[in-house]
Amino acid sequence: MMFRNEFKVVDIHGHLPYSLSFIKKHELFDEYNKERSKRMMLTWDFPIPESEKETDENDNLPLMKRWEKELDKYNIGTLNFLTAESNDVMASQIKKNPARFTGFAYHSIESENAREELERAIDELGLKGYKLFGPLVNREFHDPAFKELWKFIADRKLPVLIHFGMLGRAGGIVNHQNISPLSLFQVAREYPEIPFIIPHFGAGYYQELLHLCWSCPNIYIDTSGSNQWVRWMPYHLDLEILFRKTYELIGSERILFGTDSNGFPRGYAYRYLQEQVKVCREINMREDDIENIFGNNARKLLNI
Repeated sequence: MMFRNEFKVVDIHGHLPYSLSFIKKHELFDEYNKERSKRMMLTWDFPIPESEKETDENDNLPLMKRWEKELDKYNIGTLNFLTAESNDVMASQIKKNPARFTGFAYHSIESENAREELERAIDELGLKGYKLFGPLVNREFHDPAFKELWKFIADRKLPVLIHFGMLGRAGGIVNHQNISPLSLFQVAREYPEIPFIIPHFGAGYYQELLHLCWSCPNIYIDTSGSNQWVRWMPYHLDLEILFRKTYELIGSERILFGTDSNGFPRGYAYRYLQEQVKVCREINMREDDIENIFGNNARKLLNI
C-alpha cells in the first residue's frame, strides 16, 4: 500500500501510439539509438519487445482493455493521454472508459486552423487540454499568429503541456529556439489564466524551469519519465534533489506526477511511480503534499 485510505493516483502523462519522426536517419544514428535504448531497458528491467517474446492472453486484447488491466493491476485511478494519431482517435479511445482515461488535443500550433481544431477537440470531442513539443514549433510562442489561440485557451482556462529540453532518445534534438522553458516567458506572463505544464523537470533545463516558476505562478512541473537527463548535466542532480528543490520553491500544489507510459509490452511504468513516492517520503513530505502531487492537483486541472 503506497498511499493512505482509498487514495487513487492520477497520472498526467501517458501516450497512445502516434507519429513523431525527427531523428536523423543514418546507420550511425540508428545503431547509437538502439544501443542506448537496450541499455535503458536493462537498467529499468523493462520487458523485451513483443516481436521477440512469446505471446500471452493479454496480447490480443483491444488496446484500451490492456490499459484498463494495467491500471487495475497497479491501483491507478486515471491515466491522461497526451498524444494519439489524431484528436479523433484520442477521443474514440478514451470514450471506451472515460472514468479511467482522459486525453489532450495534439496538433500543430502552426497549422492555419489550430484554434478551430482545439475548440472542436474540447467542445465536440471532450478533450481536456493541449499538448505541444517546444522544439518542434518553429515560431516564437509569442508570435502574433498565435494570439487568438492563446486567448481561446485563456478564456477556457485549459491546461497546456509543453515538452521543452532534449527531445527523443539518443540522436534527438538538443538545440532549437524553443528548447528552453524560458521561451514561454512572455506568453505565460500575458496569459496568467493558462496553467502551463512543463514535463520531465525541464529535461535538461531545470534551472531555467525554476526561474520560470519563480516568475510565473501559472507554471506547473510534471515529474514524468526516467529523468535520465540528469546524468548529462555539468553538476550533480538526482531525483531527490529535483523533488526537494522544486518543493522548496513552488510547494506541492504545482507539481504533477506522470510516468510517460507509452505502450506495450512495457505497459504502465510502475517503477517510475515507486521511485518518486519513495523520494517524497524520504524527504519527509507531508501526506497531504504527496496526495497533491500524485493525484489531487491533476484532478483540479482536469476537472475530474
